[in-house]
Amino acid sequence: MPSEPTVLAIDTATEVCSVAVLDGDRLTELIEVVGHRHSERVLPMVDAALEKAGLSLGDIDFFAFGAGPGSFTGLRIACGVAQGLAYGKRKRVVPVGSLRALAARAFARTTEGDLLLAAIDARMNEAYCAIYRRDQPVSEARAPALELPQSLAPLAILEKVAIVAGNALAAFPGVWPRDKPWVAMADATPSAASIAQLARFDAAHGLSVAPELAAPAYVRDQVALTIEERRQAASAAPGRTQERDVPLEGTALSAREQH
Repeated sequence: MPSEPTVLAIDTATEVCSVAVLDGDRLTELIEVVGHRHSERVLPMVDAALEKAGLSLGDIDFFAFGAGPGSFTGLRIACGVAQGLAYGKRKRVVPVGSLRALAARAFARTTEGDLLLAAIDARMNEAYCAIYRRDQPVSEARAPALELPQSLAPLAILEKVAIVAGNALAAFPGVWPRDKPWVAMADATPSAASIAQLARFDAAHGLSVAPELAAPAYVRDQVALTIEERRQAASAAPGRTQERDVPLEGTALSAREQH
């Protein structure tokens, strides 16, 4: 029986930069809070993760990255690095949706229910959200889309989800019911580890692409509010609107290795 492919995964969609190597059943992951220094840190972290795993780039079968939605700049960095590494070794790339990776981590934390709403702050008073089903490993029940914060709870109720995960829970506290009928995981985030695990499954099902065909899934086309939109948002919710393409979560994480 052939061995499972070895995957190197990169996630730079937030201020947290993570790199993971999945080799057989051994998972090595490095995580750093880097702010906006992804371009400086990601390649040294790739080298460090490979060294910790006892592998070289030539041992990697597939290169995966967090494809979004998320920080526009971060998504481009992860995609570009995965493309470059894969092209140099004549290997293929597996883009993995960031909300799907978030859902995979959340599902791993509870056995409650089979449907999950993943929702993260998209800034500009909007949220990225999608619904996932607890399958082998995780399947999409509703594609990633932009929603107004006040639409999230009605959507979760309509779809009868058992779990709501992502920082939209904390970013928009006023839109969620006090007596919630679901498990709430505001601290759930995607990571290179969950991306690597999903990428291995996807690659086995023919979902890898040539490096030049890999691309982020931005979901939103508009990067920042116009001047008039900022004025309207400021008058409606003073102090809430932010223009910068900023990270989803600021929780400090340390490097770790999993076996």
